[in-house]
Amino acid sequence: MNILMAVLLLGGLALAAGIVLAVASRVFHVEGDPMMERIDAVLPQTQCGQCGYPGCKPYATAVASGEADVNKCVPGGERAMLAIADLMGVPPKEVEEEAAPPMLAYIREDECIGCTLCIKACPVDAIIGAPKQYHTVVESHCTGCTLCVEPCPVDCIDMLSKPEVLEEWTWSAPGKASLVKLEGDSDARVA
Repeated sequence: MNILMAVLLLGGLALAAGIVLAVASRVFHVEGDPMMERIDAVLPQTQCGQCGYPGCKPYATAVASGEADVNKCVPGGERAMLAIADLMGVPPKEVEEEAAPPMLAYIREDECIGCTLCIKACPVDAIIGAPKQYHTVVESHCTGCTLCVEPCPVDCIDMLSKPEVLEEWTWSAPGKASLVKLEGDSDARVA
């Protein structure tokens, strides 16, 4: 009998808590900014802070509210800038910095002292390890933001060029081709 009462009491409390949470979610519901969400979807999600904001979502919020320019995302480069400018209906601007080739953090494990400062600095949790143990980088998660390099007290983190893999390879955009007609040749050729 006591067990049945306890189960009924806990079930009743769970039902009451569920009802309170459901009502609270309806009463305190906040609509998201659809423009901010569309801009955030265009950004590369590296969370690197090179734009001057702590991550992609705060930068998207600043652009949507008109506080930031469309050309601050260095990893996204010209592609992201053009997409954001198109979404916002503003003219494109020059990208502030040239996008660097994709980088990847590499920890020289034999020199690592296990201080965990790099783990704390990594915005995408690409570094794994434990205190006083070697750390390593999960290559598929690393965005190459370089935020882990500075806090390392023994300077055992190198930034290497990310190897190009077949699954991520794309054709380069063709440069401006011009037709050249050679003397005595009836056909124009692309130069």
